[in-house]
Amino acid sequence: MARWNLLLVRAIPTLIVAFSLVSQAYAQDPKTLQIGITQYPANLHPNIESMVAKSYTLGFVQRPITAFDAAWKLVCLECETLPTIENGMAILEKTPEGADGIAVTFSIPKDAFWGDGTPITTSDVEFTFEVGKHPLSGTTAIETYRRIYRIDVHDDKRFTLHQDRRTFNYNQFNAVTILPDHLERPIFEKQPAEYKNRTLYDSDSTNPGLYSGPYRIVEAVRGSFILLERNVYWRGKKPYFDKIIIRSIENTSAMEANLLSGNIDMIAGELGLQLDQGIAFEKRHGDRFNVIYKSGLHYEHIDLNLQNPILADLRVRQALLYGIDRATISDQLFHGRQPVANSMISPHDRTYTKQPIIYAYNPEKAASLLDEAGWSILRKGIRHNDQGQSLRLELMSTAGDKTRELVQQVLQSQLRQIGVDIRIKNEAPRVFFGQTTRERKFTAMAMYAWVSSPELVPRTTLHSTQIPVPENNFSGQNYSTISIPELDNLIDQVESELDPDKRLPLWEKIQQIYTREIPVIPLFFRANTYILPKWLHGLEPTGHLDPSTLWVENWSRVQ
Repeated sequence: MARWNLLLVRAIPTLIVAFSLVSQAYAQDPKTLQIGITQYPANLHPNIESMVAKSYTLGFVQRPITAFDAAWKLVCLECETLPTIENGMAILEKTPEGADGIAVTFSIPKDAFWGDGTPITTSDVEFTFEVGKHPLSGTTAIETYRRIYRIDVHDDKRFTLHQDRRTFNYNQFNAVTILPDHLERPIFEKQPAEYKNRTLYDSDSTNPGLYSGPYRIVEAVRGSFILLERNVYWRGKKPYFDKIIIRSIENTSAMEANLLSGNIDMIAGELGLQLDQGIAFEKRHGDRFNVIYKSGLHYEHIDLNLQNPILADLRVRQALLYGIDRATISDQLFHGRQPVANSMISPHDRTYTKQPIIYAYNPEKAASLLDEAGWSILRKGIRHNDQGQSLRLELMSTAGDKTRELVQQVLQSQLRQIGVDIRIKNEAPRVFFGQTTRERKFTAMAMYAWVSSPELVPRTTLHSTQIPVPENNFSGQNYSTISIPELDNLIDQVESELDPDKRLPLWEKIQQIYTREIPVIPLFFRANTYILPKWLHGLEPTGHLDPSTLWVENWSRVQ
């Protein structure tokens, strides 16, 4: 242990020196903002793969069609007016097959341009949905595209999306960022199945024509940093900062050291220090920085691979939950400020039910369930079945996150008490999210955090049609592979119910199935820690999926 600590101490100054070489030219520039985050995006395509590091980064340079703001209100970003049934821009209709559908009309802002000066038009919209609907494109929110059965183009800026069902979130297109037809179409048409590997967002990420936000990417060093400069074709409020540097520092101790040494100005709350680290930091350095704690819809959990024969047994999954003392972990590591999650829905969300199945810490119950499941033979403290197989499970997560690694060690110790042998294996975030979770390469357990929007229907994570497989180029986020017809039907029903009050009992049933079947081990709802310089004004944490960077034009330096 002493040698490991010595190596860590030596490694941190090395990282500081490396970042200093890039920082020197900007350190004294009041119009440059340097931000630390703990992960580097696995890729930079806005509609392929879901990762907080990417959504945070792309918030500076692009805009989805719609988003929830800091007040949890749905607003237009890459559209002029939010369509609603009330304002007549959303119209109930029948599909060609006679089913209930809805038509939603959007208008692209007239002064919207790509960073190379090319106007953003409805041809870009058509291309975006063409990519999204292709079964081999690898887009994440494939269901969003699948339900659009026709697009009516009225002119260069106005279009209508015809949806094959009526849903309460008919005007939410937060997961859709318009793509540049003039740059990406030739690559997509050449080989759609390889598009996700050949997109310009990765092969030519500094191409200004890829971006339409207040900033554009001018330099990107994979795994290290991304340099942004103002986009001269941005239509909105001129951002204060000339340049923004986003630095990936996966080791949180190195992150703190770089902040104190001045190599970065702030640590992003969306992807920075965990709560316990933030509290400790504030005690030591609160006089130098503003430390903000924002609770919301960040869901720390463990996906369970239900294709694993051990985890396919519900009794084993129940035993794992009974064998983890989540309340004590929350109290001791997070000062009780990260509440234990009983399901995937936060108490902050209007759809939360107080009636899910509660799995309080009960090691005796856990042991009984494992005995019942056939894991009754103890050898050196580890359970075995009568075929001699040991109850061994691999727990994977993101490397370099000190708090998450500590939680893993506590889980390993607690589950050892009931005879479960947990082997920890962590990977760099870009590998963990880019391949391991997306392609379901984890053998048993994958620990990370989801962040959702208010009342987000869990279609991509729980519906059986969203299981990533080679045949759909690993689209969808149902990594546990849960497949329950009743759950699928409830997800369909809750989405199609326009009355908010009538949706609540459906939400309750979804949560009851979720807690009964345990495709995922719920851990905590995180409180994100924003560590900001005293002079930074205008940054508003949102507490949900849409990051604060979507409103970067409101950030400024005030001495």
